[in-house]
Amino acid sequence: MATGRTHRPATRSRGIPEATVARLPLYLRALTGLSERSVPTVSSEELAAAAGVNSAKLRKDFSYLGSYGTRGVGYDVEYLVYQISRELGLTQDWPVVIVGIGNLGAALANYGGFASRGFRVAALIDADPAMAGKPVAGIPVQHSDDLEKIISDNGVSIGVIATPAGAAQPVCDRLVAAGVTSILNFAPTVLSVPEGVDVRKVDLSIELQILAFHEQRKAGEDAAAAEAGGVSEVAVPVVRGGAAVDRKGPDGDMPAVMPA
Repeated sequence: MATGRTHRPATRSRGIPEATVARLPLYLRALTGLSERSVPTVSSEELAAAAGVNSAKLRKDFSYLGSYGTRGVGYDVEYLVYQISRELGLTQDWPVVIVGIGNLGAALANYGGFASRGFRVAALIDADPAMAGKPVAGIPVQHSDDLEKIISDNGVSIGVIATPAGAAQPVCDRLVAAGVTSILNFAPTVLSVPEGVDVRKVDLSIELQILAFHEQRKAGEDAAAAEAGGVSEVAVPVVRGGAAVDRKGPDGDMPAVMPA
């Protein structure tokens, strides 16, 4: 079986934009759901809605894959699942190590979606000697002293860092030195890596802060709308003979034409 060390996806060499690459997993998730329901074909509009993108953008993205669908029929679901999986490199085995088996690391180890998406958790690594040999998700935790050997023995090119912030950069440096070229970072810190190493950062606090921004903005818009609605219900003073008089019509609104 192929490993991540010997096979890499061809998206860069084929000139697929990074923005398109970032959307491919969204399409794959939506297509997998359709496949599980035995849906044979899907239109660009239906798939775009399921993936949460614009249909024109979806068609443009698929053109980079050489897939244009059939007019009046749409896209073949199973073929697209295969095509996107192949482009993302998910038709082969990608051994992954998770470093830092605290609450988050253990949760990641227990996540059942890795295997079905082309990833195999090859090892769990932690610096705590008390964790060594302890099974998590059926995999015995190994001590970080053996990190380099573990990576070499398993042909690992993808590492997941779930350590505290202070330990993340030293762990990253060791992973890179051992041959890891892609890192998924859950630690709340920015990692420095050499050219040729890809890092994806997952920071839950940042995502929550962005949501808080949107909630605050919505609350401000609601308050402004309520204030505007209140003003519209206030009687407008009408000037008559030099004196301001509050005047409402029979329904409580200003009459369209005031009597002379």
